Amino acid sequence: MPGTSQRMETSEPISETTAEDHIQGICFKTGPPRRIGVELEWFLHDPHDPARPVGPARLGAAVAGLRDLHLHSRLTTEPGGQLELSSLPAPSLTACVNAAAADLHSVRHRLRREGLALAGHGHDPWRRPRRLLDEPRYAAMETYFDRSGPAGRAMMCSTASVQVCLDSGTEEPGPFGLGRRWLLAHLLGAVLVAAFANSPLSTGRPTGWRSTRQAVWAALDPGRTLAPPAGTDPRTAWTAYALDAPVLCIRGDEAPWTVPDGLTFRDWIRQGSHRRPTVADLDYHLSTLFPPVRPRGYLELRMIDAQPGRDGWIVPLAVAVALFDDAAASEVAYRAVKPLADAAGRDPAPRNPLWRRAARHGLADPELHSIAMTCFAAAREALPRLGADRAVQGAVDDFTERYVQRGRCPADDMLDAFLRKESRT
Repeated sequence: MPGTSQRMETSEPISETTAEDHIQGICFKTGPPRRIGVELEWFLHDPHDPARPVGPARLGAAVAGLRDLHLHSRLTTEPGGQLELSSLPAPSLTACVNAAAADLHSVRHRLRREGLALAGHGHDPWRRPRRLLDEPRYAAMETYFDRSGPAGRAMMCSTASVQVCLDSGTEEPGPFGLGRRWLLAHLLGAVLVAAFANSPLSTGRPTGWRSTRQAVWAALDPGRTLAPPAGTDPRTAWTAYALDAPVLCIRGDEAPWTVPDGLTFRDWIRQGSHRRPTVADLDYHLSTLFPPVRPRGYLELRMIDAQPGRDGWIVPLAVAVALFDDAAASEVAYRAVKPLADAAGRDPAPRNPLWRRAARHGLADPELHSIAMTCFAAAREALPRLGADRAVQGAVDDFTERYVQRGRCPADDMLDAFLRKESRT
């Protein structure tokens, strides 16, 4: 969870063996599931004119005001001006929800003074991508992704998510075992994409996807956004994936930073191109890898669209925590999603057929709808055992009745509203 990883800072060049040991040591910290975190990304907009761009000066003033608040969460901004709140690790679902909700209340209250509001969408439905942050990291990222098309700018500036952070699990087998949780995350992930799809529009028009955000991520550089190959021990798979991923940039004392073309981190160690990499360079490299499930000492689930409403984010957080951290619910979910391995095929998420179906159709896909019904029921039964209060349970009940039972997702509401508007013009 944010703030939990310990980083070694050294200027000594790193060897390939040391890099492998370092990755395996920091990316999968095991033990019984105890802590929970959530990262919430939001679009800032003018509630009277949502399509109006929020310029750098207005964004800067708004964020400066927010930094005066006493928040539990870490407050950051994304390249397109998206606001992100990253919670501290919490000992329970209730503690996580309460802390994040209190911070959001404070943030919304302060933003109203600036005439701004938060909007939960997986992809900006109004505006074209526009980078507002002029920082070396984002300039290098833009240069890197521009080599393969426009999806990189859309990802950086026009997407937002709910990221759920869960402990990696135990070394022992069973519902809390690392290997089981890793596999569950990559299969259940498609169900979460479908159930919480909330990004069917771009520049005011339907894109043909319930989750345009997921379609954008699937179109990016596969060396850093696809899942590692399945069927291998998670530590081994992730270590090889990380070392064989292209280096996004080589940091320097001055901007712009160097953006190599086709240089993997393993090649950088072996060749010493530009300069010899260090442990700090490896840590930074790991922060530039964006698979749908990212190990950071814990498991970061990155596939869920930002959700509508003031408290829509609570539902994916509660459902994910229940299906991973309650033994009985996790067993039900694992058995329900295991047949999806055949639908996924050999290609890694999110480019495989299963994840594409989830992003395009949401819960209109019959198989994903049936499995979502099973998983949401198991999650709901688990919530009282996890100490979730009535408000959280009620939020899951409302979402299940409004969407899951009807084979719908939040994107369908946006599409219905679009069709109604079109019929009136």
